[in-house]
Amino acid sequence: MGEDWSWMYRRRDEMGYWNNEFNAGVKIFLDFAFSQTDPMFCAMNMIRCPCSKCWNREWHHRRRVQFDLITNGFMDGYFIWKRHGEIIHRKRRCTQVGESSSAAAAAAMNNIPSVDQLRDMLHDAIGPNFFNNENSATGVEDATQFDASFDDPCGVSTESIFEEPRGDAKEFFDLLRAADTPLFDGCDDGVTVLKWVCELMSAKTLFNMSVTNWDYVLKRSLMAFKKVDREKLPTDYYSAKKMLRRLGLGYKKYDVCVNNCILYYGEYESQCYLQCPVCEEPRFKQRDVHSAKPIPRKSLWYLPIIPRLQRLYMSRKTAEHMTWHLNCYNENEKMFHPACGEAWKHFDNTHPEFASEPRNVRLGLCTDGFTPFGHSASPYSCWPVFVSVYNLPPTMCMKQEYVFLSLIIQGPQSPGKNIDVMLRPLIDDLKQLWYSGVQTYDSFRHQYFLMRAALMWTISDLPGYGMLSGWSTHGKLTCPYCMENSKAFWLEHCRKTSFLDCHRQFLPPDHPFRRNKNDFIKGRTENGTMPERLSGDEMRSRIHWLPDILFGWEATSETGNPRIW
Repeated sequence: MGEDWSWMYRRRDEMGYWNNEFNAGVKIFLDFAFSQTDPMFCAMNMIRCPCSKCWNREWHHRRRVQFDLITNGFMDGYFIWKRHGEIIHRKRRCTQVGESSSAAAAAAMNNIPSVDQLRDMLHDAIGPNFFNNENSATGVEDATQFDASFDDPCGVSTESIFEEPRGDAKEFFDLLRAADTPLFDGCDDGVTVLKWVCELMSAKTLFNMSVTNWDYVLKRSLMAFKKVDREKLPTDYYSAKKMLRRLGLGYKKYDVCVNNCILYYGEYESQCYLQCPVCEEPRFKQRDVHSAKPIPRKSLWYLPIIPRLQRLYMSRKTAEHMTWHLNCYNENEKMFHPACGEAWKHFDNTHPEFASEPRNVRLGLCTDGFTPFGHSASPYSCWPVFVSVYNLPPTMCMKQEYVFLSLIIQGPQSPGKNIDVMLRPLIDDLKQLWYSGVQTYDSFRHQYFLMRAALMWTISDLPGYGMLSGWSTHGKLTCPYCMENSKAFWLEHCRKTSFLDCHRQFLPPDHPFRRNKNDFIKGRTENGTMPERLSGDEMRSRIHWLPDILFGWEATSETGNPRIW
């Protein structure tokens, strides 16, 4: 057929019979469409049907698409198969009746939209494992079953030999359909059902709208639509969240002892534990006997870190930048990224197996308390825990979208040393990432790899440092480097510990500040040297004799065990 694509709109010849050239062209189109490896164009042996009724909105198998094309014909103006993986800059000679080939090609090129970001987000959210599952698991037949040759559509059996997607597959294709369905008939500005719902949900967050207020705005907006258009739109906040559930990354909610003794997680997660085994406080609030679901007295929200790190590699926008640190050059000996620092290089030398895979993730943990209700309200301290990714370049790693909220620790009091109880789900995931790793798909290199991760450091103020490390940040031994060699002293009248003039010992031996007797403590010079930093083994030998820590506000006072906080 060469470059003449006029066969697409000549299903019948002059005598009204089926055109053999059209049937052959349909087979060429199907072979081309089903040969695509990108799930954006061909997923689970299904493609978009470009017939005049489906208009690339429905996903079908080969036999069904072949039947629809011969029965209904191609949709108008679909000379460039952009929804089926064809390079859009390829020129074709379009000789449709009523317009010249150059005009038709120009019109087709001008109407080519850019790739919708919503569709990219859908494919990133569903993940490559979804497309690699066996067809039997999703109810999809093999495409070879539908490669039957037929010239007369009247001879095609109407017996249903294919199955519709089920479960996760159905959710995915429903979202794809919503991403391509116009908001209403005649909507030409690119606003689809999914985009419209996302905008409304974003407005709820930006303007702090209540659910009742959001439902009211939605119902009043739906009054402007026709009945046939209202049927494809959500009717309330619940149905909108249900539509977008597959896009997001979920969270887990765990019950916590009201005294922070234990987290009802792991061996305590079962509903059979109705009270804390340490302080014997009840787990749930007292309610009526006929209440359907018990309400916990205190909760912890955990946003799993593993799927969020996997999403960075599944997204084509960030997968390429996750190995930026490998080619980080320290120009002019200025440190502009942690990869330029000595700690990063020391870690690589200590763990060469981890450093040999540049896609392994380097993480940092940050936490601090804040008062969510303002200073004029009742005292309340909420502690979020953030995890930042340092594989990314400096222009990305500190942006809000790449700093992951991992834990939300409920108040009203600061967790103190009991933050270790709250960190257990995150620590378990970090241990899995360090020891065994998880299989992850790299969308930039189009291959799977074993992703591991390491927590390089924590970022916090001094009280937060004490909570995370377990080192007491109160009193004379506050400094974790000097410890018993600290030169701090007690101010009797102020009743405080002073660390004045403790820093000169860290200066070089010939520094003039060491001999200064006027600007520091009067008449005192500094001749000492900086204390030696203990290694990990030396620190472990010092603390191995300490008793096990009992967490919770009431546990240590009731059992008589000494507090080591």
